[in-house]
Amino acid sequence: MKLAGLLSAVSADPALARVRALAKAPTGHQVDITAPAALRPFLIGLLAADAPARASGGMVLAVTATSREAEDLAEALTCLGDPGAVAVYPSWETLPHERLSPRSDTVGRRLAVLRRLAHPPAHGPGLRVVIAPVRSVLQPQLRGLGDLEPIELAVGADIALSALVERLAALAYTRVDLVTKRGEFAVRGGILDVFPPTDEHPLRIEFWGDEVEEIRSFSVADQRTLEPAKRLWAPPCRELLLTDEVRARAAALSTDHPQLAEMLDKLAAGIPVEGMESLSPALLADAAGSPESDGTPGGVLELLLHCLPRDTTIVLCDPERIRTRAHDLVRTSAEFLEASWAAAAVGGKAPIDLDAASFRSLAEVRGVA
Repeated sequence: MKLAGLLSAVSADPALARVRALAKAPTGHQVDITAPAALRPFLIGLLAADAPARASGGMVLAVTATSREAEDLAEALTCLGDPGAVAVYPSWETLPHERLSPRSDTVGRRLAVLRRLAHPPAHGPGLRVVIAPVRSVLQPQLRGLGDLEPIELAVGADIALSALVERLAALAYTRVDLVTKRGEFAVRGGILDVFPPTDEHPLRIEFWGDEVEEIRSFSVADQRTLEPAKRLWAPPCRELLLTDEVRARAAALSTDHPQLAEMLDKLAAGIPVEGMESLSPALLADAAGSPESDGTPGGVLELLLHCLPRDTTIVLCDPERIRTRAHDLVRTSAEFLEASWAAAAVGGKAPIDLDAASFRSLAEVRGVA
């Protein structure tokens, strides 16, 4: 449902006009707004409409207490304006130190947002609103994820099928006999089936020699083609990719920490392991470096805030619930790190220091902001 006219109708309200004026003033002061929850999409929509007028083309970061609230807010905002200008930055379903990996579709959505932030389109709508649950705002992430290049193919593109298969494997796609889940691909003769983590249906790409002859979506249930697709856009399925440097680091750590050899040996051999993201700080050198002069962290980790324009307006939806949720997340993450690694360590000490990947406190993130 399109309700764009409502946004212009409420813009004349004196209180909303005052908020917009405060947001434009470069004071950096906090403004508390008391209003019904139903006003949030209107307020954020108006602030986003003002964003292009700022010096660096800023945007709005809306922080919610839960992922469900983030999805609901995004749905409301798409009714009031351009759907392409709004994106949800989802959080992992797992804790940073848990021996479980986030789902490939979650990773794909996150990388798609970061890619748009790092490389705004030259033509067409750019992002104006990023909606993130507080969990994804508090969690450090690997630096430079927005620069990871997805695979882009259109009909008529010239690429060797073998080279495309190697790129898919390098981006953590799993080769199978029959594609049924996101993050999988299969090869049969001159046909490549691939299920990008951000797509609703998998795609079937037919080659004529090294030329892409046709791209069509198909059904997982019966494997029958559905309709032509404009292109293949396949982001990585993991945020930690097994590059030569990561594999070499895993091999070295396996020698130093034999209690983790089962996991590290597979990584050194280029085999993805469930929960390997929990070792990111150790596999990517020292992540606890000193902060840079602009406030960005040293090492290989950064926050979502560092990927946004410097004049971004941050809106906390229900600050009290966000504070409570942030406190619970930090406490749970710390307890999980201590319990999981102490159980496998000698003398009750963690075999590898992974504290750099822990959730930041809300105070730390506010300081960065």
